[in-house]
Amino acid sequence: MTLKRQLFVASLLMLLIPWAGLQFVLELDQALRQQALQQLQDQADRLAQTAGDLSLGLPAVAPQTPAIYVENLRSSLNLDGYSDDWPGYDEAEQFQPWQQSPQPNGDTSKPTMRWQAATDQRHLYLLIRISNHQPIFFNPGAPEQPHDRLRLWLEPANGNLSPDTQPAAWLIRTPAPGKVYATTHGPGSATSSTAPKSDYRVNGYWQSAGTGWQIELELPKPPQGSRLGFSAQRLGSADSIQTSTSTDPLPVLVARNPGLERQLTSGMSSGQNARLVEPAGWVIAQQTTPSRQAPPEFEALSPLQIVEHTSLNALRALVQFYQPKPVTVSASTNRLDMDALPNEGLVRHEDDSVWLMTTKPVFGGRTLILEQSLDQLLTFSGSTLGSVITRSTLIIIGLTLVLLGYASWLSWRIARLQRAVSASIDQDGRITGSLPGSGARDELGQLQNHFAQMADRLHGYNRYLESFSQRLSHELKTPVAVVRSSLENLTHSETEEERSQYIGRAAAATERLRKILNGMSEAARLEQSFDHADKEAFDLADVIGQATAAYQSLDEHHQFDYAGPESGISLMGSPELMVQLLDKLVDNARDFTPQDGRIQIGLEQTERHSCLFVFNEGSTLPDNPDTSIFSPFVSVREGREEGHLGQGLLIVQLIADFHGGRAEAGNETRNDSEGVCFRVIVPAAHS
Repeated sequence: MTLKRQLFVASLLMLLIPWAGLQFVLELDQALRQQALQQLQDQADRLAQTAGDLSLGLPAVAPQTPAIYVENLRSSLNLDGYSDDWPGYDEAEQFQPWQQSPQPNGDTSKPTMRWQAATDQRHLYLLIRISNHQPIFFNPGAPEQPHDRLRLWLEPANGNLSPDTQPAAWLIRTPAPGKVYATTHGPGSATSSTAPKSDYRVNGYWQSAGTGWQIELELPKPPQGSRLGFSAQRLGSADSIQTSTSTDPLPVLVARNPGLERQLTSGMSSGQNARLVEPAGWVIAQQTTPSRQAPPEFEALSPLQIVEHTSLNALRALVQFYQPKPVTVSASTNRLDMDALPNEGLVRHEDDSVWLMTTKPVFGGRTLILEQSLDQLLTFSGSTLGSVITRSTLIIIGLTLVLLGYASWLSWRIARLQRAVSASIDQDGRITGSLPGSGARDELGQLQNHFAQMADRLHGYNRYLESFSQRLSHELKTPVAVVRSSLENLTHSETEEERSQYIGRAAAATERLRKILNGMSEAARLEQSFDHADKEAFDLADVIGQATAAYQSLDEHHQFDYAGPESGISLMGSPELMVQLLDKLVDNARDFTPQDGRIQIGLEQTERHSCLFVFNEGSTLPDNPDTSIFSPFVSVREGREEGHLGQGLLIVQLIADFHGGRAEAGNETRNDSEGVCFRVIVPAAHS
């Protein structure tokens, strides 16, 4: 798997953060719903007690009791006989809250009556429509001719009628569409023998409507609990009709009680909906408190706020998806089916909003329904957390893109390094060129720099191997040639003196071959010993001081001086190897130091390094040597010994490398004497 895919998979694991947040939101939502339901039940108990105290004097409407529901008006009506200003008006009249008399045998061709009732708390308004029946108007000149008329009955709220009295009754008929007034024959009956009198308190407009007619009436508002009936009649004709709501008993007027609604509002919290329902299902009080947080204006939102609100809506949808399935109930109807209404739980309104509902019984058989908006609840509980989840999701998406871009950049750098490495090595494994360095300070840049250094070192080592064979061939060629020529001359020599001379020359050449082979073996053995050598802490000054004293006792032809502390220079390494290094430097110095010349050995210490130096008087190094004097078979000075092999300084370099240091040489003048100074610089023990 590529680095880019690995980082992509790793970045996908960060999506567990919003998933865990969603699980927490779901658990929080369930806990808050349980807590909110308990609080809602306690609040409903208090509201039910208040509603029961206020409705003690109101008679309850039983399930089988006929009733006419009266809407509360928010604005005054224009009494003109039309329904365009009535509550719930729609041009198609599909959503009008009509109340309708049952059609006989379900025959839609028969005349039918529909009505609405409304109040502005001062008057009672009636809108009655007769369909499938063209009107016949009243002829004052021939009152006995068939005509359409409307009769109304009103019974007091207490219903205490004596046997000799009848409910108040009115008769409405008109010779033409337009303004109408009701007439009454007194307190008895509309067919009383007394002369009819106009009751201007009951007035309205009669208008034609489609296949029938409708009338809009205004009359004084009756007391709470009064009963009202009306009937549309046509008598004395073959197609006479009798459409009526005048049952026995008369339908009771049911209206919403403003006093109850005001009391319910005082005990409700924001985002709640409360309804007080009669046993028959009629709503006599309904109040909704708005949410504390008004929806923000879209133009006032920043792009980040738009994303947060969108994410919060998505969070609500997810929470609702995992919630129990709510029961659908109507929030705008005036009558509820109490049998289909759950006692508590989640319900859904027509606008697709979800509510938490509980019900409580009220004195008189009524029921209080209290609902809490889950959107309001989720806004309180999840808006901050939803914002956190939204921002974390956006950050994760951004980090994923950054990681993918970073992975692509790393892949490009690694591929470029791979191409550079491949281009620097040919098919035979030879280093053909150098790697470019990197200016980046990260690990990959350091890796490229290390590769470049390794390639340079390998390239140098390849050059060393190629030149080593040439130098070895050059070193071996001379003694081999001397041995061969001496043996050839030995066969042709005639005197013992000549034979002794040729034998001695061959022996000297053979000794030189032995030294070359021994030097090479010593260097090889030294490199192999590094694998098994253990580093330890020792006092370098003490070791060098003792070795210098030994050199002076063994060599009487040179002067040895030690310049440095007697102790206190700690080094991590091998004291035996350091003595071997010093031996090689001293042997090299003796080879090039004249008789009674001075050899100075010293130690210097800085904060991070220790420096061992050996200075000898005598011949100096050339200014620009062709090769490094620490390479094998290299000798750039002429000493008193012939046939110098140049293997000692190679061993010095190997031991210095083992201790993490370096060896260097240069010409110096000390005490008015010219010579060469060799330095070995190694890291201090604490560094």
